[in-house]
Amino acid sequence: LLGPSGPLLWMNGADHQRPQPWLGEVVAEANASQDLLRLEVTALPDYLAAASTEGLPRWTGELRSGARANLLMGVLSNRVDVKQAAARAERSLERRAEPLSALFLPARRWPSGALRLAWLEMVRNAAHDSSCACSADEVVDAVVGRYASARQAGDALADGALAALGNSLAATGAVAVNPSARSRSGLIEVVVADDPPEDAQVLASHPSSVSERMVPGLGVATAVGQARNQALSDGTVVLSVDIEEDNGLRLDVRMGVPSAAATGGVGPPDTAADLAELYARAGAAGSAPVHLRVEYGAVTRALVRVGDVPGFGWKAWSPGPIGAHPAIAAGRVLDNGLVRVEVDGDGGTFSLTTAAGSVVGGLDRLVDDGDAGDTYNWSPPAGDVVVDRPETVAVEVRETGPLRATLSVTRVFAWPEAISDDVRRGGRLVEVVTRLEVRAGEALVRVTTALDNTCRDHRLRAHFPLPEATDASFAECAFAVVRRGTTAEGGPHEMGLPTFPSRRFVSAGGLTLVHEGLLEYELVNTQTLALTLLRCVGLLSGTDLRSRPDPAGPPVAVEGAQMQGPRVLRYGVAVGDVDPYALADEAFLPLEVTSGGGGGALPSTGSALTVGGAEVSALRRVDEAVEVRVFNPTDRTTEVSIPGRHGRLVDLRGRTVGAFDESFPLRPWGIATARLNP
Repeated sequence: LLGPSGPLLWMNGADHQRPQPWLGEVVAEANASQDLLRLEVTALPDYLAAASTEGLPRWTGELRSGARANLLMGVLSNRVDVKQAAARAERSLERRAEPLSALFLPARRWPSGALRLAWLEMVRNAAHDSSCACSADEVVDAVVGRYASARQAGDALADGALAALGNSLAATGAVAVNPSARSRSGLIEVVVADDPPEDAQVLASHPSSVSERMVPGLGVATAVGQARNQALSDGTVVLSVDIEEDNGLRLDVRMGVPSAAATGGVGPPDTAADLAELYARAGAAGSAPVHLRVEYGAVTRALVRVGDVPGFGWKAWSPGPIGAHPAIAAGRVLDNGLVRVEVDGDGGTFSLTTAAGSVVGGLDRLVDDGDAGDTYNWSPPAGDVVVDRPETVAVEVRETGPLRATLSVTRVFAWPEAISDDVRRGGRLVEVVTRLEVRAGEALVRVTTALDNTCRDHRLRAHFPLPEATDASFAECAFAVVRRGTTAEGGPHEMGLPTFPSRRFVSAGGLTLVHEGLLEYELVNTQTLALTLLRCVGLLSGTDLRSRPDPAGPPVAVEGAQMQGPRVLRYGVAVGDVDPYALADEAFLPLEVTSGGGGGALPSTGSALTVGGAEVSALRRVDEAVEVRVFNPTDRTTEVSIPGRHGRLVDLRGRTVGAFDESFPLRPWGIATARLNP
């Protein structure tokens, strides 16, 4: 509205309101019928650019308030299975399939069709009541299925790109591949034929064996096929085939892992022609008995550590010292020289001691309280029962190192079974098994919590005492790290609840949590950070909650939102000054591994692209050109560097906005897209 006192914003429309085709006609009639006011259909940015700011109060920070409109913040923590599926699908496409395909496949092989189909599944889930899981169970099941389809497509594309890289290498054997922009070290799994290499951690081993039997000639193909199927799980291949005809047909097949996979010698032998002859000779024998001998070579699957893999690059692995303090587990303690973890045998929590001597205890205290709310909002029952101590605790060493050390902490809790008449009632013994893991050379403590959830109407959170008292948290959101306090503004239609969103990490008081799909946290007080693991409710929308008096949707029962059955939650914790973006990648974007084919020209170590100075959010091909999208999550201008490359800067619609030569500045909180010249 344009009136005598200036422009006045009149908001029109809502997320459940369809476009109004008659709106333009109504505005024209209103303008024609009077001269005092002029109505104009405009956009919010246009109004803000024209409106006066004189005399207005200034607000710095997140524009988030429930004073006048409901936030419905509980959508962050309902149906954690949906949030986990979304996180895995996003990671598969954004961090694996697209960058690996862009860097390691020729432009002509860019899988545009497959990616388009995968992204279509993601877009179909983008409706807010789909991605937020505020829908009937059948709809949510379809959402989970679409995320799974997108993830599976992304994983397959990533595997194809890794295989292409392996075939392009001059080296043979295991090669570590880094799908992130930062140079880093880490663990990979290798399969070797010989004794495990120095400082490796053996995961499984199978000694050599021989199988000899008489088989009808027509059954040889099946018998050999069964032997070859073993390669799907242990990495063995057919090394040689021998055919003899003395005193009947005798077939010898030798299976195993080529020593080249560990030593860097020649690649796996090509036995296709030999196998074809074997099948032909055996088939010609018909039903006559054939002597079939299958020799299985020794196979060892082991963890090894690879150091300093370049960003968006690769490094061939070779046996040698691990280059870091070994990880060990003994009793109730994990230690790797950087962090020491000790489990409390009474409560099942753990303490963490850093190399600098900082100690924080009581970590991962599980707190279970009631939830009489719905998929939109948590709401406390009138008669709540809060359980924060287990009935029993048992600690067991699972892996002793030297590369990965793990403890299993089993806590048995007595939780109320459900809410009845607004009171938590009944009781269930629930076993919660937490796996604590430290790795050589890493300051991160990985946590995996698993349980069979048989209780209803409750919220489970993990509490983490902070090394230092603070009134502020810093959480990753879209293209930014957002600062928040310990309170939230509410209103007459929604209780202010300081549970906030976090995409992959949140930091407070010298402690950082990283997580996979656990999107809700709260700075409970100045000394404790809580991460929501489960929120279990039975209604899509309630009609009279303590936290929200009005309905937010239809009062439909949704059994799936009770989250019954097995649940596995993954998160991690680090203390001190850490880069949370790097920590999140370390936890959930591991080094990849491929096998060098030995027939290419690429060196044993290299990088396809170097990007520094900002976070990379996307790396893909557009019109055969490699495109990199970066963002600056800080309040300081940064210099983005792409050494050896030049091209043009484009906006989100692909229109040229400038040029760059190896570097360009990026403003605070800025986003930039660089399209590289070939």
